[in-house]
Amino acid sequence: MRRSLVLVLVLLTTLLGAPVAATAAAGHLITYRSIPGVGGTTLKALVVEPTGRGGGPFPLLVMPSSWAVPNIEYVGAAAKLAKESGYVVVSYTSRGFWDSGGQIDVAGPDTVGDVTKVIDWAIANAHADGTKVGAAGISYGAGQSLLAAASDKRIKAAAALSTWTDLARSLYPNSTVNKQAVEVLLAAGKATGRPGPVLQEAEDAYRDGRFWEVVPISAERSAANKIAQINANGTAVMLGNAWNDGIFAPGQIADFYGRLTGPKRLMLSPGDHATAELFGAAGLPNEIWESVGRWFDRYVKGTANGIDAEQPVQLKPNNGGTWKKFGAWPNGNVDTVPLGGKRIHAGWNTVADSGTILLSGALQGFLNIPTGVSLPFVDRNVAGVWSGPQYWSGATLAGTPKLKLQVTPSAETTTLFAYLYEVGPLGLGALITHKPVKVTGAGRTQTLDVELEPTVWNVGADNRIALVIDTVDPRYLSESTRGSTVTFGPSSLTVPKA
Repeated sequence: MRRSLVLVLVLLTTLLGAPVAATAAAGHLITYRSIPGVGGTTLKALVVEPTGRGGGPFPLLVMPSSWAVPNIEYVGAAAKLAKESGYVVVSYTSRGFWDSGGQIDVAGPDTVGDVTKVIDWAIANAHADGTKVGAAGISYGAGQSLLAAASDKRIKAAAALSTWTDLARSLYPNSTVNKQAVEVLLAAGKATGRPGPVLQEAEDAYRDGRFWEVVPISAERSAANKIAQINANGTAVMLGNAWNDGIFAPGQIADFYGRLTGPKRLMLSPGDHATAELFGAAGLPNEIWESVGRWFDRYVKGTANGIDAEQPVQLKPNNGGTWKKFGAWPNGNVDTVPLGGKRIHAGWNTVADSGTILLSGALQGFLNIPTGVSLPFVDRNVAGVWSGPQYWSGATLAGTPKLKLQVTPSAETTTLFAYLYEVGPLGLGALITHKPVKVTGAGRTQTLDVELEPTVWNVGADNRIALVIDTVDPRYLSESTRGSTVTFGPSSLTVPKA
């Protein structure tokens, strides 16, 4: 009898105890699914669902893939978000790439509409809660997330990393083609996807030297032109980019951030395109993705975790150091450096340049190896060189350096490239920031207001800053004419300090 009772108890424990243990253990389940996008186009997705948390519904995060990257991109981060925080996460291949159908339309209406279609599908098929929705991505996926937040009010929060907000300003800064970025995007698109008519026509115009004809497609593909809708929707927007992003430079991000009126957060850190958050997408420890998770917990799930009480502008110095935190974009003291007159010959390269996209910024971000220059070897016949103040005790530059340049070109079109360096006692310089600008009007004296890309940079004790301006840079398409000249009249450089 006693033996029978023991057997009954063991049987009951087996039958009743095992399900309780399984229910208590939170985990995740990954499935490969086909989701109908706009027009019925098949989008291939990895759907990550939480387990051990009951039947839902669960908060939803939609993550469109980056340009030329398949849906496996976010699975590491998605698994952590599902297991630890109970999200349903849909990581899908963007239209026109890899295993998804359709053609690449460069974040056009169909690609942006796909985000809404994925939300609809997840609500109907993956136990997702349609009242708790977020969108996130890196690069191409980030741009889609911002654009979808403008058109779909269900998106309560967005996290856009290494993104663009103004496509023309990113690839055509100051009417200068970012040649290396355009070539990388075109090559990657053709290697991994199926370019649609918009992309094919854009490449034809670029190859024919008619890049300005591509600019009109930027408006509807740029969140900067839809910020009124994003603000009206009250979307909580987190932005993260790298100081040296060679495809989507940080100035357009900082300006977009300043125009947002809802909950917002900005994180800028060392690195190049997508390098700052790359490992976080794979599920590895990462400061940016940690903030993404907390952002969604607060503004999608509604968890009071204190992120909204933190300083929203968080900037890590490009040449090393801890995060500096501000209540708004830094706008503190400035040093104004007068720039005397000079005359240079145009059309020749110098040892000063902006480096190579993806490589130079990555070296700065991972190894703190800057794009360098030996100032004594900059040819003064073909470049203007000006020395700024020496910082005996060091200084932190924080914000957007600005130039007021008086120029008189002898050719109808000239491209200028401005480089700001930190220079040591031996004349060796580290590139802090740069910017191209196109000048037109032969023989016409004009004053240009040029904003360099923003930065946070720690200048070492006893070092000084220096400005170099030349007319050729391998990263960009230069329209400078050999044999022409550029004359600089009295000008100035304004450098912000923290």
